[in-house]
Amino acid sequence: MNTSLKIRPLEQTDEADWRRLWTAYLEFYESSVSEDVYATTFERLIDPANTQQCGALALFEDRPIGLVHWIYHPHNWRIEDVIYLQDLYADPSVRGIGVGRALIEHVYDVADQGQTPTVYWMTQEFNTTARQLYDRIASKTVFVQYKR
Repeated sequence: MNTSLKIRPLEQTDEADWRRLWTAYLEFYESSVSEDVYATTFERLIDPANTQQCGALALFEDRPIGLVHWIYHPHNWRIEDVIYLQDLYADPSVRGIGVGRALIEHVYDVADQGQTPTVYWMTQEFNTTARQLYDRIASKTVFVQYKR
C-alpha cells in the first residue's frame, strides 16, 4: 500500500469533504439525494451509538480523496452479521495509487476484527475500471438484483 495513503473513520469535521466525495460518487451513478438524506446519512455515519452504519475516508498526504460506507446486518443463513459495502469512491485524480483496494481492505479488516467474515457489494456492469479491481480481490456471484 502507498505509505502516503491513510484510512480512518469519519469524524464530525469531515462533513464538507465527505459531502464533496459522496456527491461525486452519486453523480458517477447518475443519481442524487435530497439535503435531508445528506444530513441524516452523515449523522448516522458519525454517531458512535449507531454501530450498524459506518464510514471511513481515504487520505492521501492528509487530503481526503476517497470514501467507503458499509452496513452491518443480520443474515438468515449465518449466526454472525454480514457487511454490505454500500458506497466506495476514489477521486479520479488519484486513481491507480491503490485507494479502492485500501478502502475495501479496510472494510475486510473491520469485518475480521468483528468476526463478521462476509463482505459483499454490488456495482453496475459499466463500471469496468472498478470491476477489474473487484475481480482480483473478491469472488463474483451469480446473483441478479431485483428492485421494487
